[in-house]
Amino acid sequence: MVAGPAQAQNNRPPRPGPAPESAAPAAPDPAKPDASQPAGRRKILDELFDKLVKAPDERTARGIAVAIERMWMRSGSDTSDLLMTRAMQAMQAKDYTLTQELLDRVLEILPGWAEAHNKRATAKFLMEDYGGAMEDIAQVLKLEPRHYGALAGAGFILQKTENDKGALQLFRRALELYPIQDEIRKIVEKLGPGVDGQDI
Repeated sequence: MVAGPAQAQNNRPPRPGPAPESAAPAAPDPAKPDASQPAGRRKILDELFDKLVKAPDERTARGIAVAIERMWMRSGSDTSDLLMTRAMQAMQAKDYTLTQELLDRVLEILPGWAEAHNKRATAKFLMEDYGGAMEDIAQVLKLEPRHYGALAGAGFILQKTENDKGALQLFRRALELYPIQDEIRKIVEKLGPGVDGQDI
């Protein structure tokens, strides 16, 4: 970058003076939750979910959802994170058997990681193991009841097994958590009249 007149003046040797305050180490902000700790992580997620419900438009909602999903993808274990990365690469390559094997290993290390259960449920769904997928989704929702992706996934499985009433309940719950999901809303609008009419 070419220096302009203002930059040239700024190139003069600085006058001696006291060290700038920025030289001192910054103190941690006590008001900011620590995402590496369970309590801090929960607080951050609570705030994000509150924003997600109130998001004014699709772009804003998607940005908040991405932040939530990034939090879900953090295991706190370097080994588990590496295995998860490899599992996602295998899933992209449509090697669902390898995906499941890698996620089995992840869950041996961290059985309480909801997102590992969720990804394994996805792999099982793609292998048409709907029963196995539902077992993993049950674990996801036990660990993270607000997992709108797992709720929608269970809804899709129930649709495939012709349980429209159960599917509709799950899709509606997913929309309560993440209202601006056009695909899910369209499904609810399609299923709603028929299912709700059965209850009359």
